[in-house]
Amino acid sequence: MDSTLLDELEKLLGPSGVFHEREDLLLYEYDGSVELARPDYVVFPRTTGDVVKIVRLAGRHRVPLVGRGAGTGLSGGALARQGGIVVSFARMNRIVEIDVGNQRARVEPGVVNADLSLAVAHAGLHFAPDPSSQKACTIGGNVSENSGGPHTLAYGVTTSHVLALQVVLPSGEILALGSSAVDPPGYDLTGVFVGSEGTFGLVTEITVRLTRLPEEVRTLLAVYDSIDDATETVVEITAAGITPAACEMMDGWTLRAVEEYVHAGFPEDAAAVLLVDVDGLREVVEDEAQVVKEVARKHHARAVRVAQDAAERDLLWKGRKNAFGAVGRVSPSYYTQDGVIPRTKLPATLRRIGEIGRKYNLAIGNVFHAGDGNLHPIILFDQRNQQQFADAVRAADEIIEFCIAAGGAITGEHGVGMEKDRLMPLLFTEADLDLMKRVQVTFNPDGLLNPGKIFPTSKGCGEIYPRPQPAPLAPSR
Repeated sequence: MDSTLLDELEKLLGPSGVFHEREDLLLYEYDGSVELARPDYVVFPRTTGDVVKIVRLAGRHRVPLVGRGAGTGLSGGALARQGGIVVSFARMNRIVEIDVGNQRARVEPGVVNADLSLAVAHAGLHFAPDPSSQKACTIGGNVSENSGGPHTLAYGVTTSHVLALQVVLPSGEILALGSSAVDPPGYDLTGVFVGSEGTFGLVTEITVRLTRLPEEVRTLLAVYDSIDDATETVVEITAAGITPAACEMMDGWTLRAVEEYVHAGFPEDAAAVLLVDVDGLREVVEDEAQVVKEVARKHHARAVRVAQDAAERDLLWKGRKNAFGAVGRVSPSYYTQDGVIPRTKLPATLRRIGEIGRKYNLAIGNVFHAGDGNLHPIILFDQRNQQQFADAVRAADEIIEFCIAAGGAITGEHGVGMEKDRLMPLLFTEADLDLMKRVQVTFNPDGLLNPGKIFPTSKGCGEIYPRPQPAPLAPSR
């Protein structure tokens, strides 16, 4: 531990604004992924000015900096892979301004996603991106990872809803990117920063677009005795010219785990269910809901149920959004993947995931955004068994390799982080990666911001398969 740096950080933020004891740092060595990496310090700024001073201190001491929201990420993006300082934005959590007339809001990065929607619901508005962790995840984290969620099929991922950013660069310079205007002139640097996983700068304020709540919503649950029938329904719904607000799928294993936990009303003997939202004007919604029913029945849905009221709708969605928590009740550990494929490849890909599970003798559940082909296979394993951990990572890699071969990508919303950096060459050429690196160096020339992320290193998930153990901590002073 650098006692000089610690003294300076405590002088800046006060003793309660700096964590350095082992028992405190242990809480920040993990996120929602299978990765581990312990920081040397965790700091809690309250203002942009605090962030500027932290960045300058880190620069003088040549110490890495990693921004962190709620720690719900699934790729190790908020972990201090090379030690250093984790900058937690938990205390920068104010909704600075709500402009109902122009459907805008200005927030600090620590604002919880769902809290913003609650704050504007009285005006008939909401913040459309809705990750499953939206009751915990922060808007700053959503910006960093360009998060999605079930309803991004119609509404788009986070970048579609971010208008402007205030950013602190590694030099301590404050940049104002974008504007509240619909289409500002110049390069779209806001778009460049969204999804950059904290490798360009630390975001300290975000201007977002608010979306009007739809006049009508219909939630349909289609029940199948065959996974193929469910996936073929998804393809034909789109071919019929309908873009649902959401189109989610759970296989039989997952829905049974969910039903035992949430009691949402999912049939436990089904092979798969589709959970579909259609929204918009009342007349349009009624017509589209009817088409969805007809397509589902054409593909042998044994039942198509329409939620009768908001309470039933909320319960069905509670089941979907608590799927990962439900899995945690029945397995010591699980590894969630995030591959993307064309919708037409859903049946073949799910069959391949089943084959991979059998190959490694691992149960794999599937819950995912079927409408946009964003898969979330959940690989169950016991973290106390080193061989199972290694096999789970190998199985995950084989799933992603199949997604790429099918014309897809390695991530749809979870980010690359330290989990998938070694897989980037499967998707991008050396020239592609070199260009990306040059863009990063423009903003982060010394590489102190979130080092060891996105770009290939000599190691990867679990630091190539042993579950990573943080370096021993220096004694506290």
